Parts: sequence; C-alpha cells; structure tokens
Amino acid sequence: MKVTFLGTGTSQGVPVIACDCEVCTSLSAYDKRLRSSILVSSDGTTLVIDSGPDFRYQMLRHQIQHLDAVVFTHEHKDHIAGMDDIRAFNYKQQSAMEVYATEQVQHALKREFYYVFSDFKYPGVPLVNLNTIHDEAFMVGDIELLPIEVMHYKLPVKGFRIKDFTYLTDAKTVSEEEITKIKGSKILVINALQKERHISHFTLDEAIAFAELIGAEETYFTHISHKLGLHDEVSLGLPKGIKLAYDGLSINI
Repeated sequence: MKVTFLGTGTSQGVPVIACDCEVCTSLSAYDKRLRSSILVSSDGTTLVIDSGPDFRYQMLRHQIQHLDAVVFTHEHKDHIAGMDDIRAFNYKQQSAMEVYATEQVQHALKREFYYVFSDFKYPGVPLVNLNTIHDEAFMVGDIELLPIEVMHYKLPVKGFRIKDFTYLTDAKTVSEEEITKIKGSKILVINALQKERHISHFTLDEAIAFAELIGAEETYFTHISHKLGLHDEVSLGLPKGIKLAYDGLSINI
C-alpha cells in the first residue's frame, strides 16, 4: 500500500498570494506546497483524504485515472472546496463517488454544495453517495480506516490510522483515549504549522513533542505554512526520525 502527499501546505498554500518572504520567493520545489491532502492506494482501492481547492491540479499532476472514494477530516474550506471536481471521475467511471464524512461535515457539504444534493439536479453536477463516519473502523474497498478524533481549537477533526500508518491534520490537542489508538504506529503524519504559538494548530515544538510521545519509527510533518521557514533549513534542526513532508513524497505502508 502506498501513500502519496498530494499537498502539504496550510489553508493559504505556499507561496502565499502577494507575499515576498524568503519562503514564498524560494526557488526550491520543497517550498511550494498545495493544500494538504493524501492519496492512499492499495492493489484494489484508491482514495483521497480531503479534496481541497487544489484537488483538480493534484489529480492532474499525479495522473490519477481512477478514484474510489473521498474521505474528509473536517469541513474547513481548505479540505472540502475541491469536491466539485469529482465530476470528472463520475463521468469516466460512470458511477457516483463514495464520500465518507461525519454528520457534521455532511451538513457543511450540503450547505456548500447545495446543488449536489438538491431534488432537481442540473445535468453534470457531481454525483455522490454519502457514508457516515462514526468512531468505529470502516472499510473503503480493501482499505481499513480507524478514525481518530483530535481537536482543532474547539472543532473536532478526524484523523485516520491505516495499518501502522496514522495521518492527523489540523490538530491542537489529542485526548489520552485517542493517543492510545495512535501508539504503535510505525509512520506518523502530523501538522506543524509554524514556530510561533497558534490557537488551533501544533507549533513546530508541539509537533516534535507529540512525535516523541508517540514514538513512531518515522514522523512526517505536514500542513506547513510559510511561517515555519525554508524546508532545507528547518529540516537540519529536526530530531532523528522526524522529517518535513513535501508535495509528491510517496511512502510505502
């Protein structure tokens, strides 16, 4: 099974519009980050976790020809805004897209994409089958996902454990009960927004501390803003076994 980082940036992406900081003007490909999303592919199933504003370009850039499902972590725009572009897969696959989300996220999808769920649909709108995420593990094809709840300030966000791989984004606090579900992961992905304190995201130091608490063999930081610093410079200061993820990175799980 393979995981590909389709995007590793925060809500504004990197570079940020109209910003001339050293990160946003960097020529390094490692400092160019689309909105956070991953592609998980097994022998029989391909899914994405989150479809943000860059979803269309991410699918084109990675030449994705088939997609079985979209799994959502939460309802913020940088994680759901690209759902309209599943239309291309509807057309090619001649089927509705399986969408997995909590009831809270489903309410947001119905509000933001009202035309998808109206009784009288305009021809060509996205076709979806909604599946509700609860606390129990669920299957998408041959891939099992165990939901893990983290708090994004006061907003609940779902992370997911797949085998020995755990993916968390937009986390600020994690309960002891949920930490128990994460421990034992060999590969951990968590958000590390910036160095300065933030109300709803792990800072770099908080992400390092959480990584050391979990003790995975490998940890990758994602959901990175331009305020974190240059990829190459930040990487030099990270403890052993902890790395910055980057767009296009693929890992086997």
